[in-house]
Amino acid sequence: MHRDDASDLLAFLAVARERNFTRAASKLGMTQSALSQIIRNLEERLGVRLLNRTTRSVTPTQAGERLFLSVGPKFTEMDADLAALGEFREKPAGLVRLTATEYAAAEILLPALKKVLPKYPDIHVEIIIDYGLTNIVAQQVDAGIRPGELVAKDMISVRVSPDLRMAVVGSPSYFAERKRPRIPQDLTHHNCLNLRLPTHGGSLYAWEFEKNGRELNVRVEGQLVFNSAGLLLDGALKGLGLAYLTEGHVQPYVSQGRLVRVLSDWCPPFSGYHLYYPSRRQPSQAFSLLVEALRHRGK
Repeated sequence: MHRDDASDLLAFLAVARERNFTRAASKLGMTQSALSQIIRNLEERLGVRLLNRTTRSVTPTQAGERLFLSVGPKFTEMDADLAALGEFREKPAGLVRLTATEYAAAEILLPALKKVLPKYPDIHVEIIIDYGLTNIVAQQVDAGIRPGELVAKDMISVRVSPDLRMAVVGSPSYFAERKRPRIPQDLTHHNCLNLRLPTHGGSLYAWEFEKNGRELNVRVEGQLVFNSAGLLLDGALKGLGLAYLTEGHVQPYVSQGRLVRVLSDWCPPFSGYHLYYPSRRQPSQAFSLLVEALRHRGK
């Protein structure tokens, strides 16, 4: 492959990932006009249109999507192979990109990084907050952290937390005017704080319950909908409604009396958080150090 073709393909992959010329140009360190010209030249050489451009969005054409899915992973593998050469350095170095939810980043990633980064100043980490099931290969992310039950079977999976439990909570002021729910069906009489996640096709997240082998998924209703667990917690603390969050997320506030927990007998443990990455990935020394630090948290 000609050197110009390789650099132009990297430019195309950046635009296809970002779906935006301005952001892609910023990441590539070039002007938007120069990037646009590179894409036009690539399209002319290939004889096909790769991107649909409007004033508001940039999306791959059918040909562009095929190129993105076929070429993107190959460049990711080459980056991983080059990063793996860092093992021959005296000190681990390089950039590791990770995706996680806000809670997993704060409670799992940051404590592990606190132990690793001070010892290895040449290791750099980028944390991408995302509630979707990110295609870590296509997005050039090294690994993700999600509940174990959501990790694809073809990924290497490393437990990085104990089992989790969900919790339904509300503030004392909220319950001062309402009866506490005793069974999940009682939630229909409450103002519940909803969460909309990309992992569920953009639909509202159903609250999941189980007791004595009986499973219930309740579609709750309320006046507020968020796409961030952090805002759910803030809403519950302010008395705006009931929130459904991980136990670890709310326990400090329950202990302080700022939140009241209900329906705990309907929230059994489930698989904890797992770090996942492609089985064909050749891990760098920096990545391996982070995996080992996270692995200890799952024991």
